[in-house]
Amino acid sequence: MEQEAENPSAGTKRGGDEMSDIVEVDFESYVNVELDLEENNHLAEVGHNVSSLTQALLQNEDESADDDDDSGTDHFNTEKSGTQLQRCERPGGLTSSLPDTFQTSHLLFYERFKAYQDYMLGDCKPSEVKAFTADYLEKVVEPCDWLALWSIGVFDVLVEVYDLDLKDLKACVKLVLPLQCDTRGCELTEEAIVTLLEANQHRLPLQELLVVYDQSGDFDLTALALEHLRFFYTHIWRQWEEEDEDDDFDYFVRCVEPRLRLYYDILEDRVPLGLVAEYKSLLENCSQCFQKFSVLCRGLRTNSDTELDNVSMVESLKLYDQLETFKRKLHIIENPLLRYVLGYKGNASQQCVQSRGLRASGMKVVHVVTASCSTIQLQSLLSDRLLPLCSSEDTEIQFYRDPVSAVERCHQGDVVIVLPGIYIVSSSIFLPDSITIEGFGLPDDVVIEKKNKGDSFVDSTGADVRLSNIKFIQHDAIEGIMCVRQGTLNMENCVLQCETTGVIVRTSARLTMNMCDLYGSKGAGVEIYPGSVCSLVGNGIHHCKDGILIKDFADELDVMPSITMENNVIHNNAGYGVILVKSNNGEQRDAALDPSEEGPAGPTAVDQQQGGVPDPTSNGSADVQPESAENSRGCDVASASGRKLHFIRQISRNKETSCSRAVQDLMDHQIFVSIQGNQFRRNGMGDLGTFFY
Repeated sequence: MEQEAENPSAGTKRGGDEMSDIVEVDFESYVNVELDLEENNHLAEVGHNVSSLTQALLQNEDESADDDDDSGTDHFNTEKSGTQLQRCERPGGLTSSLPDTFQTSHLLFYERFKAYQDYMLGDCKPSEVKAFTADYLEKVVEPCDWLALWSIGVFDVLVEVYDLDLKDLKACVKLVLPLQCDTRGCELTEEAIVTLLEANQHRLPLQELLVVYDQSGDFDLTALALEHLRFFYTHIWRQWEEEDEDDDFDYFVRCVEPRLRLYYDILEDRVPLGLVAEYKSLLENCSQCFQKFSVLCRGLRTNSDTELDNVSMVESLKLYDQLETFKRKLHIIENPLLRYVLGYKGNASQQCVQSRGLRASGMKVVHVVTASCSTIQLQSLLSDRLLPLCSSEDTEIQFYRDPVSAVERCHQGDVVIVLPGIYIVSSSIFLPDSITIEGFGLPDDVVIEKKNKGDSFVDSTGADVRLSNIKFIQHDAIEGIMCVRQGTLNMENCVLQCETTGVIVRTSARLTMNMCDLYGSKGAGVEIYPGSVCSLVGNGIHHCKDGILIKDFADELDVMPSITMENNVIHNNAGYGVILVKSNNGEQRDAALDPSEEGPAGPTAVDQQQGGVPDPTSNGSADVQPESAENSRGCDVASASGRKLHFIRQISRNKETSCSRAVQDLMDHQIFVSIQGNQFRRNGMGDLGTFFY
């Protein structure tokens, strides 16, 4: 890169310097002249000269800004002496005999993004990644005479680089004598290290080398380039991509950017822990499957036995189908948009708190939560709730200062009564038993607020959990304010102030939500998964990204969700009021490509006025009435497999996601048991829509 910067001739550089001097001295006066010219409409030739000089200045400033834009990619200012990177001290401290290295692992997202996009990869295809990377390294890595630590899992050894073999992304090294090394769980001698180097022909992968710290600044770019290379092959590159026949796409846009964003989302605790574990498991399974598939394919090329060929061919087809399935699931998690609209069911199987069941004594407890209360409140609580609940001798009352402590001591059939106050909690609330939690007062007076990070705020798995008269305020939760993983959750007269996702209803779970107010979600207000049962009556859902997101997708074995929507007011959401996620088919894809049906969301967006649904640009309201839903879902195995195969091909070969678009038959969809009396107002992209993928 520095060599490229030095290519222009000296005469050109002097001319550029003179021009820069003129601009710096006279720019202000030229601007004034230009303004006068605009006002008086004369001296056009002078104005032209001003414009040219202004453009030269802006270009010069842009180049200067590019040079100083980030510490991860560009040239450092050659006028500054010394390194611009920090020292990474050895963990052994004074006991280590090895020198320190450069600290490069702390780079920010935009620094890595710019390095890969502008310098290392550009618009290359997967098959061109190695060539583009070698070209990048050739420009920035010092060719010889620098020290590095050969760092692998069990030892670090000091070596000297005397040549580069960039075609294979390797460096030619020799051992620095006397031997300087740190070992972990093993003992190494100079003879053993020499033997290892000879076995590798003194050529080591560049990503295994850590550049030794040098204050001169001569090796900063080398250290950064090796960091970008090491990070790329550790977190971005997949070994099966080099052999992918379908590689006619921009590798950075499709693969590098989403994986880089996912890495930093995980680093900053923006992805649920269960989903992270599932993603790592998928990566490992996909890698193992690819290894088996590669070995089998190599055997087919060399084996001449026809019978064995037939057996291996069947086995290879099974492995190929399994590999494509793994790749499709990985793509869903890696792509931010697909991760939002499709979610992922692997996270639903994470371990939940075990149900405590009934007490052995048969005693039931009323848990009262309050920091303090007045005499009037206590009298009212006693007469209105405690006496009716404690009429039998097998019930006792216990008092707590916070709701988490009360819930943790609940058994099946217990009741938690929360008195007015603001209760700050730092952990998630798990509801594994059938209990009742009710606020004693109005929801705005009984507030439970969570501030620390976690997968979800309230996690319900009980068979029959009831919440009422409570306001929940969410901060920093990753998965949502409330997640119904299994069992039934009944909510009435609650307020849900969200920050990330709202209420999530997982497969096989049931949610009854009546007279509640939900707002502020950066995702959907309510996410409904296949196989769930959801009843929404008399709620307000507003100021979210989408109002209700219904996931009817992918697996043909899934049972469609069953939804009742009556008398809800869904308004002021940035996206759609109700959006249905479903797989695309040929007919729908053709409709999407029809230019006559283009909508405001782009060439694949189709927004059509529906009967009973108002124009989304209007500020009025409308009651949405159901029509008969006579379609049955029955389909044979062959058609199911065909749709599944089409879905796999759609994801693996054409991973560009279509935009959301409304469909006229959404109200007739069989997922709706009842849908009537709902009002839609001022939803940004429309009231009803379908997301095809």
